[in-house]
Amino acid sequence: MSYVTLRPTRQADLDFVIAAERHPDNAPYVGQWTLEQHKDAIASQNNAHLIVEKTSTATHFAQSMQSADRHSIGYVILVGLQDPHLSLLLKRIVILPKGKGFGRKTLQWVKRFTFEQLGYHRLALDVVGSNQRAQRLYRSEGFVDEGKLREAYKTPTGYEDLLLLSILESEYATNPS
Repeated sequence: MSYVTLRPTRQADLDFVIAAERHPDNAPYVGQWTLEQHKDAIASQNNAHLIVEKTSTATHFAQSMQSADRHSIGYVILVGLQDPHLSLLLKRIVILPKGKGFGRKTLQWVKRFTFEQLGYHRLALDVVGSNQRAQRLYRSEGFVDEGKLREAYKTPTGYEDLLLLSILESEYATNPS
């Protein structure tokens, strides 16, 4: 059985981060950041820029594990660590490979971190309207539709809507998954 664990992104991880972001399976749905934007996100006290690693051991953080036991499969950016309203934004979740359950496991980790470790009230995200796979995942994990930002995401062929979803601490408590 495979598990996921997350650890803080290091400068040495940024080539992987950029490659995962630009991968054809992710690029249509993920804003393309520069190296400097990722460096700024790592440096910000308000953000958590985290590498997602596949492992054979169930653990929450990877610092104590041997590197041979881990393999980078994605990254996550969380924004709002200093939010006075206790609302966290899942700015980005990028996973490769698709269809193996790692996105779900990562999302479950993010929910546990948000509600159990940080004690936050709300976890929110936006998703590109054409990204049906991600929408199904978020809704199946308890996220609720909050609205739509019409044609808010520019693509090479035009504009797409962004759908706003969130989950509250009380909703998570009834079904923590």
